[in-house]
Amino acid sequence: MSDTSLNTGPAHNLRPHSLGDYVGQDNVVKTLEVFLNAVKSRGEPSEHLLFYGPPGIGKTTLAHIIANELQGEMKVTSGAALQKSGDLAAILTNLQDNDVLFIDEIHRLPRTVEEILYPVMEDYFLDIVIGKGPSARTVRLPVPKITIVGATTRLAMLSAPLRDRFGLIMRLDYYEPKDMEKIILRAAQILETPISKDAAKQIAVRSRRTPRLANRILKRARDMLLVDGITEINDASLAQLFVLLELDEYGLQDVDRKYMETLGKKFQNNPVGIETIASAMSEDRQTIEEFIEPYLLQIGFLKKTPRGRMLTNSAQKHMGYKIVQDPPQQSLI
Repeated sequence: MSDTSLNTGPAHNLRPHSLGDYVGQDNVVKTLEVFLNAVKSRGEPSEHLLFYGPPGIGKTTLAHIIANELQGEMKVTSGAALQKSGDLAAILTNLQDNDVLFIDEIHRLPRTVEEILYPVMEDYFLDIVIGKGPSARTVRLPVPKITIVGATTRLAMLSAPLRDRFGLIMRLDYYEPKDMEKIILRAAQILETPISKDAAKQIAVRSRRTPRLANRILKRARDMLLVDGITEINDASLAQLFVLLELDEYGLQDVDRKYMETLGKKFQNNPVGIETIASAMSEDRQTIEEFIEPYLLQIGFLKKTPRGRMLTNSAQKHMGYKIVQDPPQQSLI
């Protein structure tokens, strides 16, 4: 269990503290604005919220903003950390009205803990079983009027009973390039790191449309600025950084190129099954499906067919391969 109600580090300082400062995700921000204003007008406890979408796109940041708007503190834990009912009870006893309990990767909650969470979400009561066997009894303890904010990258893995107990379910998607540039310029200002607009654009196109990655690149650029003694992050300094980080103009890393080499070079862009790719790369299937493939699909470098994975013409051109227009019909499983 982790408790990060007091966040004073650099990572937290980069987070916006209000919806007005939040960049991107316009529909989500507008919906939250209406929702939170209605909650404050009614003077009633907020319904619980669930955010889902790719990692690194602002789910935790929005939870911080909700806590600020409700004038409560935010406690953070994760589904994997709550292994037994006592873990949940220990957190709930330290909360107060209007606090926000943020459960990251909520789809990893064990079923026993999930079922104990139901009465907390519906009635603000925690049911605890005391004793074992015939003498066991249930004690119902009141809990503060809190808001539970769940976050997940895999919505389908949430059980229907848990999913239905959230009053608002919102998807966060990858950011637009113009929003990424605004995020980078804002972060550079907070970090007191001079950066040109062109350099911010270069970082934006290599950050996979993900703020977490953009901030990571920006911090490494700041390191170079301090070490090399330059006055501003510009195109020339970034060119050196991108070589060190092995990032190309699409934000592709070494593992992405290895994936495309496996399809385009080793298998001549014939349709290939995921298990074959994983074996050929010596990577686990989950890493490929959750980290490598989503971005390649986003930028149009990968297509999934009933016969297997294939590179698109754009990907083959980027890698310098001869374009295979009409592959054989058999799949490599």
